[in-house]
Amino acid sequence: MWQTRFVTSQARRPAGELEAAVLETLWAAAEPVTVRDVRAAVGGDLARTTITTILSRLHSKGVLRRTRSGRTYAYSPAVADPAALTALRMLKELDGSGTDRPSVLARFVSDLDVDDERLLRALLQKAGHEDEPAS
Repeated sequence: MWQTRFVTSQARRPAGELEAAVLETLWAAAEPVTVRDVRAAVGGDLARTTITTILSRLHSKGVLRRTRSGRTYAYSPAVADPAALTALRMLKELDGSGTDRPSVLARFVSDLDVDDERLLRALLQKAGHEDEPAS
C-alpha cells in the first residue's frame, strides 16, 4: 500500500512540508488519488479543506494533473520526481522574473563551482546544445 505517514502534533506544519507530504503520496501512488486518499495517507488530523487547498494550489502551479472522478477530482503528478519539480520551479522563476534573461543566466553560470560548470557543459553537450550559436 502506498501510504506515507508523518508524525503529527498540535503544532501547525509549514505549507512547504505539507506540499512535500502530498507530493510524496502522489509519487508513491500507482494511480490518480482523491482528496480522501491523500488525507488518509498524510494524516487524518488535517481538515479536508486543507488537503483540497494544497492539491488545488499544486494543480494551479502545474505540478499536478486533475481529472474528474464522479463528484470530485483525482490527482496525479505532472512532474516525475523532486528533481523535475526543482527544474520546473527554476524555469518558472526564470520565465516570470521580469528581468533580463541573459543577465540572469549569466549570473547563474558565473556563480557555479567548477564541478557544476563541468556537469552543465556535459549536459548541454549531451543534449546537443553545446555548439549552437548564442541568440
